[in-house]
Amino acid sequence: LCSAAITMSDNTAANLLLTTIGGPKELTAFLHNMGDHVTRLDRWEPELNEAIPNDERDTTMPVAMATTLRKLLTGELLTLASRQQLIDWMEADKVAGPLLRSALPAGWFIADKSGAGER
Repeated sequence: LCSAAITMSDNTAANLLLTTIGGPKELTAFLHNMGDHVTRLDRWEPELNEAIPNDERDTTMPVAMATTLRKLLTGELLTLASRQQLIDWMEADKVAGPLLRSALPAGWFIADKSGAGER
């Protein structure tokens, strides 16, 4: 499920993972416990992609996302094996990865998780 959610941006897999951890509020609580007091997830896919002016549901800021990702990939929140697995999934992104990789200099790599609101 993690692989599908990250490498293919599979919303069904993402929802199943959210169900496993207790839903959007539990993910928000996990992020809060990591020190991210900005990011919040309130709804499930695909509803969370709807962007309504002045609606704070399902929002974050770039610095919050970057800090959270740094903590997950370089900190002690995950085991070394789990950190490497997350990096491997992000390097295997099949959505935005191929487009971004085509513009990288030789020897460079990218690890990402694509995502964009559609509404």
